[in-house]
Amino acid sequence: MSLREWERLTHIERAFFINSFEMDILPGVFGDLDPAQPEPSLSELAFVLLRLVDNGWMEMGRYVRWVADDGRDDLAHGDPVPRDQLSALLADPASWEYPDDPSWIGALTLVKTEAGRTISRMSADEIAARDNV
Repeated sequence: MSLREWERLTHIERAFFINSFEMDILPGVFGDLDPAQPEPSLSELAFVLLRLVDNGWMEMGRYVRWVADDGRDDLAHGDPVPRDQLSALLADPASWEYPDDPSWIGALTLVKTEAGRTISRMSADEIAARDNV
């Protein structure tokens, strides 16, 4: 996707992509929303996110515990949450709040699909320059 196509995304769609680029958990999307725009309702956010999932650009998963070769605890993306469960999860206000557990294990996170990885804030020239370095 070119920079021009990126600019065609709504500010909410862009916020979800930024959230996925950052590998943040779902509530982090609020920090990626354009502060110049009115804050969307949870139902509006859910509608937009489900559209991104249905377009094949993103999946939602939960973070799982992962142990590095050196024994350090870390996080990894778990299996995608089935699409038929997403509406109920996104209707729950708790899904949009940071968890009490600071480990984030089990927290919802966005994962770009192969199609979603083509979406970039960089122009084609910027991507080519980056890839030729």
